[in-house]
Amino acid sequence: MLIHAGDLTNAGTVSELQAQIDWLASLPHKHKIAIAGNHDTYLDPRSRATLSAANQRLELDWKDVVYLQHSSTIIKLPNDHTLEFYGAPQIPACGPASFAFQYPRGQDAWTDTVPTSTDILITHPPPKYHLDLPVAMGCEHLLKETVRVKPILHVFGHVHAGRSDWYGWMTGGKQVVRWDAAEEVMGRAMQRPDGLFSQVLSVGAWWDVVSLVYQDVRGLLWEHVWGGKCPITLMVNAALAYEDTGKLRNAVQVVDL
Repeated sequence: MLIHAGDLTNAGTVSELQAQIDWLASLPHKHKIAIAGNHDTYLDPRSRATLSAANQRLELDWKDVVYLQHSSTIIKLPNDHTLEFYGAPQIPACGPASFAFQYPRGQDAWTDTVPTSTDILITHPPPKYHLDLPVAMGCEHLLKETVRVKPILHVFGHVHAGRSDWYGWMTGGKQVVRWDAAEEVMGRAMQRPDGLFSQVLSVGAWWDVVSLVYQDVRGLLWEHVWGGKCPITLMVNAALAYEDTGKLRNAVQVVDL
């Protein structure tokens, strides 16, 4: 399966989009799924108005590429199991009117939008505090929705440097998230104004560190000693562009579920 998590183009014109779709359709993958990103201007009726009149009138042929925009698709596997994919493109506002699918930062554009039956979630932005740089450029409401649904896999992009900062570089842009008490402690700690590790003299920050270690150890014992189960999501920053260079220098992410 091939998944494209948005920003199919640079300028978002129909000709650029169609060229990318044609290329994706030429690839040998049996299943191809794509969503839009903020650079895919034509795909959002609001940003489409910034294109020339001629570009606004044209149409796209998606061929064998399944395009998801606040929608789902189900793929049947050879073993008769199925995987349900849900894709959504919206991002916290970060650019001009030509950027597609923007909403004001801080506004909730996610609650109760993702079906609970979703196995693989595809969004353009990352959830907050996960492969979105130390300054946490992701969306807090998307994080809450991901916590609610707990998909097997969450694929996103948008924050290119989330793959090349120190954490993204160390993890290869992949993070296994265990939905346990330790994740709750980490989320609370990261909400501190300067992040978890910068407030060296803060009693509250040290308490969060101790709590995090305790909950991590407790979770490992629960799973590996007592045989307990904990829901897990593999989060993947699939950005191919290296930071803001415009160059495709990051390797394609490969995931084996």
